[in-house]
Amino acid sequence: MLVAASTRQENFVDIDVSPLAWVALGAIILLLLAIDLYRHREAHEPSAREALVESGAWVASGLLFGVVVAVSWGGEAFGEYISGYLIEKSLSVDNVFVWAMIFSTMAIPVKYQHRVLFWGIFGALALRGIFIAVGSALISSFIWVLVFFGLFLIYTGLRVIRHRDDEGEQAARGTGLVRRFFPTTDEFDGQKFFTKQGMKRVATPLFSALVVVELTDVIFAVDSVPAILAVSNEPYLVFASNAFAILGLRAMYFLLANARQRFHYLSHALGGILIFVGIKMVLANWYHVDTYVSLAVIGVILVAAVVLSERKTRRLMSDTAT
Repeated sequence: MLVAASTRQENFVDIDVSPLAWVALGAIILLLLAIDLYRHREAHEPSAREALVESGAWVASGLLFGVVVAVSWGGEAFGEYISGYLIEKSLSVDNVFVWAMIFSTMAIPVKYQHRVLFWGIFGALALRGIFIAVGSALISSFIWVLVFFGLFLIYTGLRVIRHRDDEGEQAARGTGLVRRFFPTTDEFDGQKFFTKQGMKRVATPLFSALVVVELTDVIFAVDSVPAILAVSNEPYLVFASNAFAILGLRAMYFLLANARQRFHYLSHALGGILIFVGIKMVLANWYHVDTYVSLAVIGVILVAAVVLSERKTRRLMSDTAT
């Protein structure tokens, strides 16, 4: 027998979000996407400085929206938004490295990768919106869903700790799916996803890469959306934190794509975060972990991973030099 829950979980903040607030959020996201698309209208390979500046700008945008949340709905809402933002941002780092393997495997030139990621993230926003709406509705209706999501996150966290390095190669096999439904070519035509060969319209390798990127995002969304629902059950805050975190992934990709070897303890950190929020979700019906305590735990895990990774990198470099 299904056990019904209250329409709003008592442990989560309850805010009044008007339709105008949703319209404003959508307008902000579309404006930022339009600016990004205009800046990268010409295919080029972003420099490290350009990627760093853009990453900083995207992070600043996310934090600025957090200020808007704090002013509009208070500190608890701000805590849930920032917790969700930090969870999605940290889990997305692994996504960035998988993209790097996909593009390397499929031999996509760097100057064309931004176009693939732009439309990939555009699709990811729509997909996350659906996942969030369904997940929030389930949690609001049935108590046992919290336990199910929590156990799933714990299992996923343990699997992430035992991270495999062949994800990109396995994901790239999804190109076979494109060939089943579209005539394809191995030749590029600038930034176009489709081109003409004679009288036939065919898909370029960029479209194949876009499909694979979208498929991998489905896998990551299955992990990240339940994780964010562990810290907030307000669809507006969950979607906003998700959106601002993934909007900056393109810049993060060009900044970090070749730095995976420096993040020795990335899988341990991401797995630890998933296990923590999974435990928090399982216990939610009996014990509430304060939002800011959750934020502190997640922050400590990330900082510890970065510090330990840097120490190991320096030690390896020192051993190599000697």
